[in-house]
Amino acid sequence: MLEKVHHLAIIASDIEVSKRFYCDILGFTILAETYRSERDSWKVDLALNGDYLIELFSFPDAPARVNQPEARGLRHLAFSVRDMAATVAELQAHGLELEAVRVDELTGSAYTFFKDPDGLPIELVETKD
Repeated sequence: MLEKVHHLAIIASDIEVSKRFYCDILGFTILAETYRSERDSWKVDLALNGDYLIELFSFPDAPARVNQPEARGLRHLAFSVRDMAATVAELQAHGLELEAVRVDELTGSAYTFFKDPDGLPIELVETKD
């Protein structure tokens, strides 16, 4: 029935700040940008390594995301990385604050978290496959 995740949708408080974060820091590329005047809204389609993954939206007066304590719903985005130490160092060089790297007791994989400009939690998981 289901084949794979098609895309994730993220609503940004400042579309330009979020585009710079996802593209300049995380390495996404812009596939398309559409302004919808009737909604005063931007939709930016982002790809990672050629795969369409994120629809980045802006909407006027969108409410803030509930982050702490954790609320029901989508908890975080997770991306795999090959070299955790190098990835952490590169993100820190961009001024991002990351949690301490930990090892998941169930999978044995190293992981850490940081946040996008609107506080959305992003997880990095070191994979070896």
